Amino acid sequence: MINAPTQQALLAILVHAAMADGDKSQAERDFVRDLSLQLDEHGGAKQLAQAVQAALLGRLSAQQAAAQLQEPMHRQLAYEWATAVCHADGLCSPAEAAFLQRLKTDLHLGGAEPEATAHTQALAQAAYAEEAAAPAAPIAPVTPAASAAPAVDNAAIDRSILHYAILNGALELLPQSWASMAIIPLQIKMVYRVGVAHGVSLDQGHIKEFIAAAGVGLTSQYIEEFGRKLLGGLLGKAGGKLLGGLGSQATSMAFSFASTYALGHLAKRYYAGGRVMSTDLLRQTYQGLLSSGKTLQQQHLGDIRARASTLDAGEVMRMVRG
Repeated sequence: MINAPTQQALLAILVHAAMADGDKSQAERDFVRDLSLQLDEHGGAKQLAQAVQAALLGRLSAQQAAAQLQEPMHRQLAYEWATAVCHADGLCSPAEAAFLQRLKTDLHLGGAEPEATAHTQALAQAAYAEEAAAPAAPIAPVTPAASAAPAVDNAAIDRSILHYAILNGALELLPQSWASMAIIPLQIKMVYRVGVAHGVSLDQGHIKEFIAAAGVGLTSQYIEEFGRKLLGGLLGKAGGKLLGGLGSQATSMAFSFASTYALGHLAKRYYAGGRVMSTDLLRQTYQGLLSSGKTLQQQHLGDIRARASTLDAGEVMRMVRG
């Protein structure tokens, strides 16, 4: 169990990140609000409320909070959270970029863990770039890649979706906590490939529209991930490692596998049907597929663990950037 001052310091840094540009966007407010709701279920809302008050009243600056974090893993986690908050609205403003640079210095991350810090920045940018420009609905028309629809290999699409689901589940088992930030970019790549298989040329904006219309929400997935890590590591009762031990890992793995599986098969139905599903139908279908994905995940535990054993940081970054 992490002590109260460390909890307060981590949460205060998250709040300062949300206020870094002086223009708290709705996505940033939602991030803190949704985290508060998750914490409230486990008695942690009080800590967040105290952190917000301390930050707003100037009683605990980001620099002071950073100085309270003695463990390297806590400092790295604080930087990861701050990076995600600053990218939560799809844009990292110059003021936010300057805040992150100061925070990195205050956390003494410049030389201690440069690789992890660089990966955090790169993955956050890949996950949230241009998100603010993608409205939730309606989904805009997309230009076909060719005049004649190709023959669709449904079996190949199913294999590809399962591949991505196993991969994203495996990312949750890696020791590097930043690895989960690769999940959203990989889901975008998966949907892109499903569209191409149906003769539809998609850009990132259209893909994000589709995902948002399904009710998934790109930042909401990461908020869910933050909640699990915070509850498992900071407020958890098990006393395991920072990210909550094996129980939290299993929950994260199951969620990432199931959400990826559901998105892939939703995209398959949507593009096979000529992109005529309503927003309500998209969301209902996604929820049904999510339940199926959670059940299927149990059958592929061995595959997920085997895939995790072969992954390293370099491969993850190549997949995201490729």
